[in-house]
Amino acid sequence: MAELRDILYKVSLISASGDMTMDIKSVCFDSRKVEKGSLFVAVKGTQADGHDFITKAVAKGAVAIVCQNLPEEISSSATYVAVKDSAAALGIIASNFYGNPSSKLKLVGVTGTNGKTTIATLLFTLYRKLGYAVGLLSTVENKIDDDIIPASHTTPDALQLNELLANMVDRGCDYAFMEVSSHALDQSRVAGVNFTGAIFSNISHDHLDYHKTFDAYITAKKKLFDGLSSDAFALVNSDDKRGAIMLQNTKASKQTYALKSVADFKAKMISNTIQGIELEIDNKNVWFKLIGDFNAYNLMAVYGAAVLLGEDSEDTLTALSSLDGAEGRFEVVETDAKITAIVDYAHTPDALKNVLETIAEFRTGNEKVITVVGCGGNRDTSKRPLMAAIACKLSDKVVFTSDNPRDEDPEAIIKDMKEGISPADYKKTVVLVDREEAIKTACLLAGDNDIILVAGKGHEKYQEIKGVKHPFDDKEVLGRMLNLFAN
Repeated sequence: MAELRDILYKVSLISASGDMTMDIKSVCFDSRKVEKGSLFVAVKGTQADGHDFITKAVAKGAVAIVCQNLPEEISSSATYVAVKDSAAALGIIASNFYGNPSSKLKLVGVTGTNGKTTIATLLFTLYRKLGYAVGLLSTVENKIDDDIIPASHTTPDALQLNELLANMVDRGCDYAFMEVSSHALDQSRVAGVNFTGAIFSNISHDHLDYHKTFDAYITAKKKLFDGLSSDAFALVNSDDKRGAIMLQNTKASKQTYALKSVADFKAKMISNTIQGIELEIDNKNVWFKLIGDFNAYNLMAVYGAAVLLGEDSEDTLTALSSLDGAEGRFEVVETDAKITAIVDYAHTPDALKNVLETIAEFRTGNEKVITVVGCGGNRDTSKRPLMAAIACKLSDKVVFTSDNPRDEDPEAIIKDMKEGISPADYKKTVVLVDREEAIKTACLLAGDNDIILVAGKGHEKYQEIKGVKHPFDDKEVLGRMLNLFAN
């Protein structure tokens, strides 16, 4: 509980009418959650406009309303506050209501198209290994030390986020690491959050169903760096040409990492095998369990962030060399078969290309690469033909299947994908809408020493069809099928 005027601290107000000293018991932006004594923030969302529910919120007991447009019907039982941007106001209000938890720990945000989950998870695991109490907010899961809190979005809404951060503070966390999605930045979900540092991994084709243009997508990512304070750090991948864009206009200390270009944190690839990679860092050769160039970048982002946070470089590299990657990210599935089975979350053209190029680096030339891939429904349709073309170019056999079709017809999604492949590649493709049958077929097509990649879902334990999430785990299905055929 807090006074309304304290909750509105640093919110840009246009007008206010009513009692500003009243106690607020809860903050809501969903009118269904309003109770007596609530502050209701009317936010214009992608599916509904909270301004349409102001009267309902007051009837349910809301004593204060924050909105961009004042309603025609004003109730004497509530205080009305007009603001320029209610989504941004919600972030600041949520932070104030929960005691500004992000200022009470060291919080690092990670953004980019690919690598966010791996970087955030590696940082969390590294700092746990170094002996700290740590929080994690990621696509896979949210964690406070070893306690898991299920994740429904890459970045929670402003209220959930600040409640989680407050719980981390109450549990004595020294650090927290979080993925920050372009959607969250565009929707001001992290407004009012104090970041100690921010990391940019890379940017490539994704989420154009939401952002409409690539420039808008880049601009959304850049908001994380534009909002940093002068005592924060901004760490970007300088091998990605958009890294320099992220650093434009930021007040933070500007830092870079790279494998190819000049950078503050530089690595050189020594070897890359299915067992791991060896990098030269600070004139030392260090072996890591992770695989591929893309993970070399992820490791350098983590290493750079840890050093910028004050950790000893040698202690950091020693601890990093013992860590596994994030679940469902280039994860090798152990089976009885003499087949290399890999599950990866790759659901963008660039991510799929990275994974298949990494496989190409460690194959000897005689193995077949068999890729199972689909594209999500109700998402960016323009990447579908690109992903199909990449799969065909870098695989010996491709099985097109469903990913999470959501409300779309799976066959229509696959038809979009097939627009990207040449007539010459048709002979190497198979279409099986049922994902389990697709994985089974890939296993039947594979012989000893061949490589199967099941791409798109990674850590997910469900398949979303017509609004229903059905249990489905790529790792479990792939492992079960290979063991079945091996025995």
